[in-house]
Amino acid sequence: MSAKEAILARVRAALADVPADEPVHRPRERTYLDSHAVGPTLEVFEDRLVDYKALVHRVPADRVGTEVAAALARRGARRVVVPQGLPGEWTEQAGVETLADSREAPLGVHELDAADGVVTACAVAIAETGTIVLDGGPDQGRRAISLVPDYHLCVVRADQVVDGVPQAVRLLDPARPLTWISGPSATSDIELNRVEGVHGPRTLEVLLVETGP
Repeated sequence: MSAKEAILARVRAALADVPADEPVHRPRERTYLDSHAVGPTLEVFEDRLVDYKALVHRVPADRVGTEVAAALARRGARRVVVPQGLPGEWTEQAGVETLADSREAPLGVHELDAADGVVTACAVAIAETGTIVLDGGPDQGRRAISLVPDYHLCVVRADQVVDGVPQAVRLLDPARPLTWISGPSATSDIELNRVEGVHGPRTLEVLLVETGP
């Protein structure tokens, strides 16, 4: 008798006195789609961002323009890149020069590098991982504009924040150019020396817009 047959024989013997019609209670299997943040979604999202050393501010929906202006003033930004579809009222109070970028009229790498930062919206955000996802929509623009400038100011609506990665994936179109951002750009060498700004902006600032009542 093989080891497998011996184990199965012992299982059958242990179950021999169990009535055939006794109901079997099985715990519900956890699926990939059950992933969720532990705790209130927005609080978890904010906590993850802060842990990644991003700057986070809760703002009311009617003060987005004011808060964008305040963030750019704190940064000392004078020339910022904006995707062509970004709402104009978000930056008009800032008194900065805006450099519009689009696929039809893209800014060059040197122009992006010389800018003081970029302002975008987002497609979806994930509380569990503190991740912001851009999908190249009109208010987010080309991937390059969020990678080359050293400062990224991202406006995230509270109703765009989901618990986990599975929920986010279900909302995204895989055919679109997706950029997943978890905090400022950072990497470490073999001696664990942290270096920021290698693969993207060294500073990520998030305005979390409270959209609920």
